[in-house]
Amino acid sequence: MDAEIELKLFMQSQYYDLLVETLNKLDGATPQKASRLSNKYFDTPKLQLRQMLMGLRVRDGETFIEQTIKTAGKVIGGIHSRPEYNVPIEQNVPNLSLFPNEIWPAETDLDAIQSSITCIFETNFTRESWHVYIGESLVEIAFDTGEVVADGHIEPICEVEFELLAGETSALLELAIEVARHVPVRLGKASKAQRGYLLSGYLQTQTLKSIDYIRLPADKSLSKTLEVLLETGIERWQVIESLILETDDVTQQAQLWMQLRACVRLLRLTLSQFGLLNSDVVGYFDSLERKLQFIESLQSLSLIIDDQRSLLGKLSDKAKIRSLAKLSTAKLVADNDLEGLWLLPEYGQLQLSLVDLLLKTSSGSHRLVDYPELALFANHLQQDSWQRIVDLMPKSASMGSLDYQKVAQGLDESILVGFAYGELYEAEDREEFRAPWQDLALGIQTLGCYQLLAKLTKQAEMEIGGWLEDKEASLLFAMEHSRKSALKNQPYW
Repeated sequence: MDAEIELKLFMQSQYYDLLVETLNKLDGATPQKASRLSNKYFDTPKLQLRQMLMGLRVRDGETFIEQTIKTAGKVIGGIHSRPEYNVPIEQNVPNLSLFPNEIWPAETDLDAIQSSITCIFETNFTRESWHVYIGESLVEIAFDTGEVVADGHIEPICEVEFELLAGETSALLELAIEVARHVPVRLGKASKAQRGYLLSGYLQTQTLKSIDYIRLPADKSLSKTLEVLLETGIERWQVIESLILETDDVTQQAQLWMQLRACVRLLRLTLSQFGLLNSDVVGYFDSLERKLQFIESLQSLSLIIDDQRSLLGKLSDKAKIRSLAKLSTAKLVADNDLEGLWLLPEYGQLQLSLVDLLLKTSSGSHRLVDYPELALFANHLQQDSWQRIVDLMPKSASMGSLDYQKVAQGLDESILVGFAYGELYEAEDREEFRAPWQDLALGIQTLGCYQLLAKLTKQAEMEIGGWLEDKEASLLFAMEHSRKSALKNQPYW
């Protein structure tokens, strides 16, 4: 048995020359012979192997044929660790009896599985690789280009894998971070096998599980809390990426973009709270936040198109306004697509920096000292975020539309602090306190929607200025009443 420990990065093919140049310049790097690999993945029609968290593959290289089965492993951030068993064979069909008996769950009918396994999909790619010594560790960096083929469908492969051959897992991150300094990359969550199952239709797209509040560790240790917050943020970020790519629905896409930004902001808050923000990471976050500024406009456009909250009321030109909103949305999405965002070097650098922190935290090499117990720590964070809101919108102030939009991010971040640590508190007290602030956040989105409506209708020479002024004034009156009442409420921490 071998233990496969690897980190996968996705990249775009136009950076091939830059990647090769970067890898050739790495200290201790030795290029290996390129190879063409054909891989067939097998399972039963009922996916019995996948249900046992196993993956079965036959790899046909230029000088060998090998069957491999990978058993259940774990993923920390982007680091994949799985036991695997490799057996040389002479044909392109696997023989399950050649694997050790102890890997199979009790009462597995191996003969029945053997008789019904079939090729579900293929991955065929060219692999260029480098062996890199880094300290006492040896890492293989493999660049794979090719395609996943399943049920007549084809999906391209263009990825870089860092596999630990000997030494410490931290060597994977050190090399990946160095590569990301020169080549735009992003963290790769989906393995070739997972992509094959999805393409074949045997596996459904992963859904984004709703989280009311993050489930914090039972022992309430700060180190484990940091690990949970980092892992939750990184995991959701990657799932949201895949969902954005798979939906064409404007309203759903807008919500996904909002959730992606919430993940990024939560991760930034977490690092700040634990004193882990350095100048490089701050720069990564700032670059990404600037690139995500289009989200407010996208959210406003989706509210206009969907009109679930009857924002357009009884306007006679509803259909025309929605049509204008759809055109603006199409342009906004085209100008700010996810693929374009991935070209931002800071995107992959930030993801890898977060995984590096997660790995250090989970391994115990990053220790938290002189921190209070979790309950006191959370109370302190809640109080700080609450005080920021009080400073941003004091009870004595009178706030207009622009004033509210200026404090939108601060309010959003304060709500996220409560989201991260909310399960530590009594639900009734917590929800009663948070509800008006969440309503204010929704009100700010609606104010942005009215401002966007004013621009759209002005460009189309439509006269709804008076109606918009009345709607905005009415909403501001309600928001001001809600805000001043909320500021009188006693905090729940």
